[in-house]
Amino acid sequence: MTEQKFTEQISTVAKFIQIYCDNNHAKAQKSNANLELIYKNTSLNQSVNYNLCKECEHLLLYANERLQNCPHDEKPKCRKCPHICYEKSELKFMVKVMRSSGIKLGLSKIKSLFQR
Repeated sequence: MTEQKFTEQISTVAKFIQIYCDNNHAKAQKSNANLELIYKNTSLNQSVNYNLCKECEHLLLYANERLQNCPHDEKPKCRKCPHICYEKSELKFMVKVMRSSGIKLGLSKIKSLFQR
């Protein structure tokens, strides 16, 4: 995986988790922080800003760790990966987050088309 692909992947995951957290944990106490992007022990001089509850922050940091350690040169989609590196509980939560956020993103894109 290239540095650009890694940045793209972690930014997308962060966006999905943020949408999920905003919609499902609106009243939870959240921490606003930056995730410094490091890939293969090299700082990318970029960061991802987030405002997440503890549960969602844990998932983002977990996903970041897994992406950093992905053994594939050409990273497949996680659901099609022959060697899933997520623990079962985190995988279930991530699937839930992706499904929920994907629907929200799709609906917001459709809504923006009709507002033009």
